[in-house]
Amino acid sequence: MKTSVKIAGLLVLAAGGITLGNSLYSLGEVEQAIITQFGKPVGKPVVSAGLKFKLPFIQEVNPIDKRILEWDGNPSDMPTKDKLYISVDLYARWRITDPLQYFLRLRDERSAQSRLDDILGSETRNAVAKHELIEVIRTTRDRVPLRDAVIAEIASEPNIGSLVPIRKGRQQVEQDIFASAAPKIAVFGIELLDVRFKRINYNESVRPKIYDRMVSERRQIAELFLSEGNGEAARIRGDRVRELNRIQSEAYKAVEEIRGRADGEAAAIYTGAYNKNPQSVEFFEFTRTMQAYKAIIATDSTLVLSTDSDLFKYLKGMEMVPPRK
Repeated sequence: MKTSVKIAGLLVLAAGGITLGNSLYSLGEVEQAIITQFGKPVGKPVVSAGLKFKLPFIQEVNPIDKRILEWDGNPSDMPTKDKLYISVDLYARWRITDPLQYFLRLRDERSAQSRLDDILGSETRNAVAKHELIEVIRTTRDRVPLRDAVIAEIASEPNIGSLVPIRKGRQQVEQDIFASAAPKIAVFGIELLDVRFKRINYNESVRPKIYDRMVSERRQIAELFLSEGNGEAARIRGDRVRELNRIQSEAYKAVEEIRGRADGEAAAIYTGAYNKNPQSVEFFEFTRTMQAYKAIIATDSTLVLSTDSDLFKYLKGMEMVPPRK
C-alpha cells in the first residue's frame, strides 16, 4: 500500500513538473512571440523579454525576430528607358513591426524573403524602365568633370565630351523604389527601412555598344584636338615664313645700303686718287677701259664700234699679234 502511494506521488510530481515546464517559456531581447491555440493566434503579441506563462499542451509559442533583417536580391537583367539591358543587384533592410499580421500572412522568414523578392524586384524593374541608363548609373545630379568641361569649352560641337543632363540620378531612383515598395510590404506587418543598389553592370549584349560609343566619343575628341593642333601648327608655320621673309628683306635692304655706301666711298677714293693730274686721269681711263674689254670681249666676240667710240680709241692703235707656233 505504501509503495503504491509513493508511486502515485511520484507520478503526480512528474506530471506537475511536465505541466509546469510546458506552461513556462522565455523570450530574449531580440524576440517577440505569437501564442497560438490549436493553430490559431490567441491574445496579443508578446513583445517584452522575460519568463512568460501559457496554457500547457494546447498553446504553442511562435517566436519572431525583432532585429533589423537583411534582404539580398539576386542580380537580374532589366531594360532601361533607352532600351539598354543592365544587370541590377539590389539589397534592402527591413524589420517586423506587426508580428500578428506577419504571422497571419507569412508565418516565417523564408516566406517574407520570397515576398520581398517579388515586390522589390517588380518595383525595381518599373523604376529602371522609366529612366535612361545615365539616370540609373550617375550618383549625383550636378557632377561636372573638369575634363569634359574643358573639352566642351573648346569643341565646335556642344555635345562632344559633355555629360548628358539628368533630372534625378541613382539616389533618387532608389528613393522611388523605396516609396513604391514600402506600402505594399507594410500590409504584411513589415517595415521597409532602406533600399540600395549594390551593383549595376552592363549586360553582355550591351557592353559592345557602350564600348563602341565610348570609343567613338574619344575619337571625336582626339580628332578635335588633332584639328586644333594642325591649325595651330599651320599658324606657327605661316608666322615663321612671314618672319623669315621679313628678316631676309631687311637683310637684303641692309646689304644693298652697305654696298651702295661702299661703292660711293670707293668711287670717291678712285676719284681722289686718279684726279690729281692729267696723267693719272688718263691712266684711270685706260685701266677702266681694259676692265671693260675683259668683261665684254670673249674669244669669239664680234664688236661693232664707231670710230668715235671711247672703247675704240685704244683698239685702233693696237697691232695684231700673230699666234705662237
